[in-house]
Amino acid sequence: MAQIILNENEGIEAAIHRFKRKVSKAGIFPDMKKHRHFETPGEKRKRKLVAKHRQRKKYSRH
Repeated sequence: MAQIILNENEGIEAAIHRFKRKVSKAGIFPDMKKHRHFETPGEKRKRKLVAKHRQRKKYSRH
């Protein structure tokens, strides 16, 4: 869980900016999007297969 403590004389905008950066570095948004909907085992296999093909295609270009 991402958490920040407000410093003295720190504006709310700066605190929000710090919080967003911390959440981004923790990788919470991609994980949240991944768990937003239930994924059947077949959908999971298909997603992993597509990712595997993308990865292969990415590294085969030389």
